[in-house]
Amino acid sequence: MTTITRFAPSPTGYLHIGSARTALFNWLFAKHTGGTFLLRIEDTDKERSTEDATRAIIDGMKWLGLTHDGEIVMQSQQASRHAQVAHELVAKGKAYHCYCSPAELEAMREQARLAGKPIRSPWRDQSAANAPAGINPTIRIKAPLTGEVVIDDAVQGTVRVAAEQLDDFIILRSDGSPTYMHAVVVDDHDMGITHVIRGDDHLNNAFRQWIIYDALDWDVPVFAHIPLIHGADGAKLSKRHGALGVEEYRDMGYLPEAIRNYLMRLGWSHGDDEIISTEQAIEWFDIKDVNKGASRMDFDKLANLNGHYIREADDARLVELVTSLLATTSSRQRPKADEGSNSTGIDAIDSSVATLHRNDELLLRAIPSLKQRAKTILELAESARFYFEHLPPQDDKAIGQLNDGLALMQGFIPLLESATDWTHDPLFALAKDYAEQSGVKIGALMAPIRVAITGSTASPSMFEVMEILGKDESMKRLKSVL
Repeated sequence: MTTITRFAPSPTGYLHIGSARTALFNWLFAKHTGGTFLLRIEDTDKERSTEDATRAIIDGMKWLGLTHDGEIVMQSQQASRHAQVAHELVAKGKAYHCYCSPAELEAMREQARLAGKPIRSPWRDQSAANAPAGINPTIRIKAPLTGEVVIDDAVQGTVRVAAEQLDDFIILRSDGSPTYMHAVVVDDHDMGITHVIRGDDHLNNAFRQWIIYDALDWDVPVFAHIPLIHGADGAKLSKRHGALGVEEYRDMGYLPEAIRNYLMRLGWSHGDDEIISTEQAIEWFDIKDVNKGASRMDFDKLANLNGHYIREADDARLVELVTSLLATTSSRQRPKADEGSNSTGIDAIDSSVATLHRNDELLLRAIPSLKQRAKTILELAESARFYFEHLPPQDDKAIGQLNDGLALMQGFIPLLESATDWTHDPLFALAKDYAEQSGVKIGALMAPIRVAITGSTASPSMFEVMEILGKDESMKRLKSVL
């Protein structure tokens, strides 16, 4: 039997990170078994479903690399099929029309609550010939009255519930629209779904959906209810724990392969392996190996993992990501000479130094060293900014280093001006000789040069930076300080 899984989100908002993991597990299991992964948009809630949310879900899955097979199924377009099946159940005696008025329904609910029993409509055993005029009936399933419903869950194990705890729930509303419980069963059957992999908050739904499968004599798919993702405090993941939508993680500078790797490790593992490629995940993943317990979101681990994938990423790809980000973010506000108390040394910096034009070739040379420290594309773009913009000193420490080393740097600039080989090793040799002659360590010389050129006290090797920027730009920045 060919494995067919599905991801079936409701388009009422962004692609939640927990939903993204559900999609990932479905995708991985389908790929692992050589099966098919389908996408269904459950848009029957017309008041809350939006086209923007649908697009966000599709775009989020595309960004994560979770490509679905076949056409997208829109649940709302299957409404006539859902109604047809509901009426077939009535004809088979497995469901019935309920003509209770709203007031009667409210009284039924209250009685059921007080008795601690499920709702049983009086119309379960009455003929529709006795129906009152002017009321459009709902259709309710006939839940079993005795025995129990047993689900052999691939993750949770065998779970069961007594039939007497299950109500005659509505499968078709009085306006002819299907309920979620009914539409899901019909759609999963018609799509040939063999494995329903979803969050364990749907476990209770499985018992009710089993009743519909049984009433229709349809094969019940394998259920696999995976534990939810919690925040670091152990509570269910919510907005207060940080970013929730996949697009937020993308905009914060995370790579899709890092998100995939991190999410698959939330609830599933392969020994002690932390770094797992997509190819390895497809080979190793099995839904039966998913843990029963909830996993906790750890943003530090995610950042470290993302840093690994940035270091492994193709440089040209990183250049594209960084330049795209730099093009959409505004330049930092430069301080004016009369702002604040730190108005010595740096006052001579020309705050109107023109921003360098984006130069992919320059950044391509810089990326190998820049990416060694970055944990997100945002950090990588920020660390690369000085290549495109002459930044003033970024903090008091930088200002102090620049002021303290101005005189030393001033004596070194003529030597740089006369340099004919503007590459790493000759520049290093020139700086080393000058530092020795001046009776200082080379670091004392390079500290003010670093601030003058980059605006920061930390950067890749300054000789590498100067080589990449080139002599003209490097000298321009140094002279603007003096």
